[in-house]
Amino acid sequence: MTRSRPGVAALSGSADDIEAAFYEALQHGDIETLMSCWAQDEDIVCVHPGSPRLLGAHSIRAAFESMFSHGVVRATPMQVHRVVALGSAVHSVVEQLQVTLPDGEHLAVVMATNVYHKTPEGWRMVAHHASPGAALDAQALDTVRPVLH
Repeated sequence: MTRSRPGVAALSGSADDIEAAFYEALQHGDIETLMSCWAQDEDIVCVHPGSPRLLGAHSIRAAFESMFSHGVVRATPMQVHRVVALGSAVHSVVEQLQVTLPDGEHLAVVMATNVYHKTPEGWRMVAHHASPGAALDAQALDTVRPVLH
C-alpha cells in the first residue's frame, strides 16, 4: 500500500538525511517520499538486483510502484561506508532485506551503492545500484554489535 507523508517537498538535509528518508519510504511503501529523495533529472539511474538498468524518474517510479504492489520491503542499511566531497557523496551500503510476500517472509543481504549530488533542492539521490550479497556479507552482519549511546 502506498501512502504520502506531509512535507515531501520540504525534504532537506545532508546526504545521510536523504538516505534515511529513502529507506524509511521504502519500508512504508511511500512512493511520494521515496521519489522526492531522487534528483529531478532524467539522468538518474537505478539498478535492482537481477534487474535491468532503469533510466529516468518515470522508469524508476514504475519499478518501485510495482515492487510495492507485490508486498512490503524492509531494507535496513547497515555498515554504511561514506565518501563525501563538496557536491557529491557515495555510500556503499550492506542492506539487510526482509520481503513479505503472500507465501511468507524472505531474508537476504544486498550490496548497494547510493550516489548523492547537492542540487538546488538540496542533497538528492542520482544513482542506486543494488546487487545480491554473498554469504560472507551475511556473516559480517551477524558480527555487528549494536552501539548504545
